[in-house]
Amino acid sequence: MREYDRTMPTRLVHLVVDAADPGRLARFWAQALGWEVGDEEPDEVDVWPPGFSYPDSSALPLVFVPVPEPRTGKNRVHLDLATESRKHHKAEVKRLRALGAVRVDIGQGDVPWTVLADPEGNEFCVLEPRKVYRDTGPVAAVVADCADPAAVAAFWALATGWKPANSTDVGVSLRSPDGLGPFLELLPSLDRKAVKNRIHLDVAPYQDEDHAAAVRALTDAGAAPIDIGQGKVPWTVLADPEGSEFCVSSPR
Repeated sequence: MREYDRTMPTRLVHLVVDAADPGRLARFWAQALGWEVGDEEPDEVDVWPPGFSYPDSSALPLVFVPVPEPRTGKNRVHLDLATESRKHHKAEVKRLRALGAVRVDIGQGDVPWTVLADPEGNEFCVLEPRKVYRDTGPVAAVVADCADPAAVAAFWALATGWKPANSTDVGVSLRSPDGLGPFLELLPSLDRKAVKNRIHLDVAPYQDEDHAAAVRALTDAGAAPIDIGQGKVPWTVLADPEGSEFCVSSPR
């Protein structure tokens, strides 16, 4: 397993997706990414690359969890998928639509990438080929809307253990210190956050580190405890300095 910077209180371990039908949505994304369903339980379905050893910076696993609330509005976090050529881009869009994705208009206008939505309406982009994403694997970037990317960049660098990168000229880009896996891109958005995010990041301390100390370090950096109806759980739900929810999982 590749190591993150252990001077950070936590590291990024997976991306959580709320779902009406976690199993169905997980199977779509496993096929979409060429990954596999790793674990399937009533309260969680995990998707990661074949042979993946969790947690590892070479990829960011997807975790699908059941929620009763319907999806409302455009997501503030989405995936960008990488392609290798114009021909590959066209073929990927066709393949993903055959799996159940649909084209959507979120006001993107005339752009060189294609905006699709998965079977539960979660938007994602199939990017035109870009050299910066040539070694990311199928997921080029996790993109998060921010009111002020520069203002929250230091916080997310601390929370994820990731370093400044160069995948975008707009907003702020971070990537794992070993230069593997997808980028995390904090991009400016004028849309105000109105509801709980249906897609969020989970971070965790190392297996031999203290969970409470990690939570204190993140709250000292600007996070705040938040109640989203989680009840008594072994993880801690926080909101970043702009109010976006994320979880601090148990050490791993």
